[in-house]
Amino acid sequence: MNDRPKIFLTRELPPESMNQLRANSILTMNTEDRVLGKKEIVEGVQGVDGLLCLLNDTIDDEILAANPSLRVVANFAVGFNNIDLAAATRRGIAVTNTPGVLTDTTADMAFALLMSAARRIVEGDTFMRTGRWEGWGPLQFLGGDVTGATLGLIGMGRIGRAMVPRAKGFNMDVIYWNRTRLSSEEESDLGVSYAEMDEVLRGSDYVSIHVALNDQTRHLIGRDQLSLMKPTSCIVNTSRGAVIDEKALFAALKERMIAVAALDVYENEPAVEPELLKLPNAVLAPHLGSATMGTRTKMGNMAVANCLAACHGQRPPNLVNDEVFDGA
Repeated sequence: MNDRPKIFLTRELPPESMNQLRANSILTMNTEDRVLGKKEIVEGVQGVDGLLCLLNDTIDDEILAANPSLRVVANFAVGFNNIDLAAATRRGIAVTNTPGVLTDTTADMAFALLMSAARRIVEGDTFMRTGRWEGWGPLQFLGGDVTGATLGLIGMGRIGRAMVPRAKGFNMDVIYWNRTRLSSEEESDLGVSYAEMDEVLRGSDYVSIHVALNDQTRHLIGRDQLSLMKPTSCIVNTSRGAVIDEKALFAALKERMIAVAALDVYENEPAVEPELLKLPNAVLAPHLGSATMGTRTKMGNMAVANCLAACHGQRPPNLVNDEVFDGA
């Protein structure tokens, strides 16, 4: 193989990562700031060694079959549910991701959404910009207290754990549910208490979702779960959109079953449940969880390193389907 493998990139990465790609590969790429269609990706992977793609690229078996020589699909994301992992493994194609580097950045975003929802920042901003403010009033945009409130965490992985010190900075009580409970020592060190999910939903003023998307967590939060929450409560989602049933969430917000929702991810991105867009008690961000230059550059560099390693026949640092190399 040429010392510089052929790589197809579906969308431009931060400058430092692009420099590494250009220096170490024969690069072809999408030069437009948009998501490619399936046909375009099929055309792009022809004759290349590696595909470097994003979380909003659906990489199915048809795309993988389009180039029998493809060695790796390097995903610029922690998640990889956009890739047909079984098909890639069957074809001997390595799949990689970019874990670990966005933990603090995403936790920052989750807490920013929580604060914005609690204190009705977006509503207040709109009120100001539309010229409706006529001065201070004692009942104007009353929100919820954060200091001393109870934060419920659904999921206690890296990002869930990173939420704990942020909450403790506001003297919040933290309760959590996770598929696997932490040890008593870990709970003590973190200062958190375990409860079943229904209890977390009932007892929390703010609920923040931090689980991976899989068959067990799709629509983990639906009408039944939302109905358990306090009418003054807030739900925050920075994990994956399909963890929450958006239609059920809209109904819960409209009926004031809960007070507010703050979302950074959506069930059918980039589409959003249209009714949510009409609600003043829905804070909506365009998937900004990892959106800092520092974090996106680290993600890009990791994705590039994964892609180059696999193209050279080496085990990539962040391999998702170990079978591809373990069975070799």
